[in-house]
Amino acid sequence: METRCGVHSVSCAIFIAATFSLSVSIRAAAENGTLLTGKAAMGDWTSDAPGVRRKITDTDLPAPSSNILAINRAHVVERPAGAQLRVPPGFTIELYAGGFRDPRFLLTAPNGDVFVVESRANQIKVLRDTKHAGKPDVTEIFAEQGLNKPFGIAFYPPGDDPQFLYVANTEGVIRFPYRNGDLKARGPAEDLGAHLSGGAARLRSGGHWTRDIIFSPDGKKMYVSIGSRSNVSDNAAEADRARIFEFNP
Repeated sequence: METRCGVHSVSCAIFIAATFSLSVSIRAAAENGTLLTGKAAMGDWTSDAPGVRRKITDTDLPAPSSNILAINRAHVVERPAGAQLRVPPGFTIELYAGGFRDPRFLLTAPNGDVFVVESRANQIKVLRDTKHAGKPDVTEIFAEQGLNKPFGIAFYPPGDDPQFLYVANTEGVIRFPYRNGDLKARGPAEDLGAHLSGGAARLRSGGHWTRDIIFSPDGKKMYVSIGSRSNVSDNAAEADRARIFEFNP
């Protein structure tokens, strides 16, 4: 037992020293603008820092293989106590709001309210800072009916006096009546007929499900993006995918 404990302690000391050395080298790379290449560019989050850049070429990649590749998906874990993101000198960072389920999109309204799209929860929430303290003290559900994996949102018409909030669901575009300062949608969702996936006459669904939306500055055109169905395929399932569509709002 004593021998194992001794080895464990030495290993921990080496790991701490190595981590400290890596942290110092990465910080120096950021300050000096060093470009990481080759194997040095293949690091994970432990080698990230503001200003660190990586260059990966095809010769740096592993050789092609016919073996089945491992799928290592990311998992959400609790943030360790005291853990903090690194920011450039002169900047600070802190939690603005939390407790959301898969928040994917933020948009600031003309009056300063912050709209948060929770795609998996099929909700759009409004955050308001009534005390001007830099953090919201009011959180309301703006809409939760008519939503199906919503992602992009945009106010229309562009400018300081919007009349609607447009929402890009995974299968189409809807809109809610809105006026500055509304914490709740003024009415039910309106289907605009801009269908993006599902159904024989529509695009094939699946794959990258997020849809983003934006209006031209003059408000005469609406642009909606749709991602590819997969990462590498080039077949019928990719027809009209990875595109930006233009509509008349």
